[in-house]
Amino acid sequence: MNIALIGYGKMGKEIEKIALERGHNIVSIIDINNREEIFGKAFASADVAIEFTAPSVAYNNCKDAMSVGVKVVSGSTGWIHNHEEEMRNLCANEGKTLFWSSNFSLGVAIFSAVNRYLAKIMNRFPAYDVEMEETHHIHKLDAPSGTAITLGEGILEQLDRKSKWVLGDVTNKDGSVTKGADATAEELKINAVRRGEVPGIHTITYDSAADSITITHDAKNRSGFALGAVLAAEYVNDNSGFLGMKDLFNF
Repeated sequence: MNIALIGYGKMGKEIEKIALERGHNIVSIIDINNREEIFGKAFASADVAIEFTAPSVAYNNCKDAMSVGVKVVSGSTGWIHNHEEEMRNLCANEGKTLFWSSNFSLGVAIFSAVNRYLAKIMNRFPAYDVEMEETHHIHKLDAPSGTAITLGEGILEQLDRKSKWVLGDVTNKDGSVTKGADATAEELKINAVRRGEVPGIHTITYDSAADSITITHDAKNRSGFALGAVLAAEYVNDNSGFLGMKDLFNF
């Protein structure tokens, strides 16, 4: 399979390594200094483009790649909620393909399924309140993380006593704390921490006067995310539409 990379930072390089190990070809690498090449012949020869960039440019990257007939796998967060309806329409009505996920890790996919099931159980036990904390490296621009939002939405789907999520306290890279919302009983608070080079930690806690129940996913490095992105690209090569991790891993 021919793969184009959009974004060539740490994730892009890890994706390149795993894609080559799995026998794929990297036919184009688009980064900040050569973005116009997304309209070139090399990029157009790709079966799938894998896009990991920043919230400010991800939308245009995906739309431009699709405009030249290349299917897209995107792991950029902080942009999809403003453009999901448009992306779905492009896939449904114009034959485009976008596989988007806030997190491509197999472990996170399993963790998400456990999270939804636990929330379904806890819906019967209102004595437990629930809160989330996510920790990421200091270079991450959005808070809460896209993965935390996805996990939060999974909780909201199952837990009748919560109606929306809110951003709680943010611990900044210098150790200072930006005070967040004081969550009401109907709100799910998500606290964010920016520290060092942490790939990603997500912790969900149900707390009562008697005890607490905590589940955590702790990423050790970027390789799990990169492998998931390549697996998604392999899936997209044979499938079309607006896709996500529930299509790739049907837990």
